[in-house]
Amino acid sequence: MPSPHRRPTRQSGFTLLEMLAVIVLLGVIATIVVRQVGGNVDKGKYGAGKAQLASLSMKIESYALDMGAPPANLDQLLHAPEGNAQWMGPYAKASDLRDPFGHAFGYRFPGEHGSFDLIFYGQDGAPGGEGFSADVGNWE
Repeated sequence: MPSPHRRPTRQSGFTLLEMLAVIVLLGVIATIVVRQVGGNVDKGKYGAGKAQLASLSMKIESYALDMGAPPANLDQLLHAPEGNAQWMGPYAKASDLRDPFGHAFGYRFPGEHGSFDLIFYGQDGAPGGEGFSADVGNWE
């Protein structure tokens, strides 16, 4: 039988209030980190899209050197036109024809700024825009 004068021992640990404070603090920190990283991801994708535009432009020029003219459409970089022995491709992979945001590049043949126009439409994938949605062309 326990002694009536003996006090129960207190167990050590965290109180509910302390646990909630830590969880809220972690949530605030996670939100700040996600916002900072999220902006850098878009910036990185936009820069990668501009680099991919230059690379794809060179692949189109390689096609033009072999065939005598740029392709009528970007699909001709992947598949040989029937009955043409000059085609030395494939000049690109299917993934090269989509920008880092998952949109198709714009392409015009004949171009308004040169023999062909290749356009990276940015984050929104549509003509026009500002910031990370601004368009970039191979003539710039």
